[in-house]
Amino acid sequence: MNGKGTAVALKSLKFAGFKAIGNRYMRNYWKVVVAVCVWVISLGLAGCGNNEPVNKALLDGIMARKNNPWNLHSVDSAVQLLHSGDIVMRTGNDATSYMLCQLNTKDKTYSHCGIVMVENGYPFVYHSIGGEANPDARLRRDSANFWFSPANNLAFGIARLDMPAGSDTALHRVVRGFYKERKKFDMDFDIATDDRFYCAEMVYKSVNQAVGDSSFLQPISFLGYTFVGIDDIFLSRHARGICQIRFK
Repeated sequence: MNGKGTAVALKSLKFAGFKAIGNRYMRNYWKVVVAVCVWVISLGLAGCGNNEPVNKALLDGIMARKNNPWNLHSVDSAVQLLHSGDIVMRTGNDATSYMLCQLNTKDKTYSHCGIVMVENGYPFVYHSIGGEANPDARLRRDSANFWFSPANNLAFGIARLDMPAGSDTALHRVVRGFYKERKKFDMDFDIATDDRFYCAEMVYKSVNQAVGDSSFLQPISFLGYTFVGIDDIFLSRHARGICQIRFK
């Protein structure tokens, strides 16, 4: 997707996105309808009137991934690799996730990301998410096993940042501060404001604040719009991949 195409996708998310699943910020109904139709067609779910076979196939796929021993072992193994400050990414299996993947300009693998914090010996993921998965749209703290679950995800990855020594403690303080403030999901995907965060924005601002360097992780700009994507974080010069898993 070129800059113009990405800008269109951003605007689609801003005015349609999660509004297609009933978000109270819906302003233009026809855009929601168009967005939903595009998603349905692009995923090959349109057609035939009776969608029961499609739903059954979807449910069968979820159960197969959820119970696949290889997938479960992959999650357990990945959890053992996690350190405080790690960035985790995942790919959802729904239409909204597909749309979010398209906002990445370099690598469209992932639709969501978060920050790991090891607390009392176990890794938790702090992340900003909206939609049906999180009706109150507040910043979440989930166990790593739950966050990586193959039930509703197709893939996941882990990246580690070369943050300065001692930054982990500062990062934990920043992230916990945002969590206690109960920051809500940013439906406008606007990094110029700090009252709400979308997922990559939360990671970007938390890390930069913790290391004391506003350019440590950098956004991109095109057509007058400044944005930070998930790929801008895990492909950063300060990041290295730890693992990448595609569920079977």
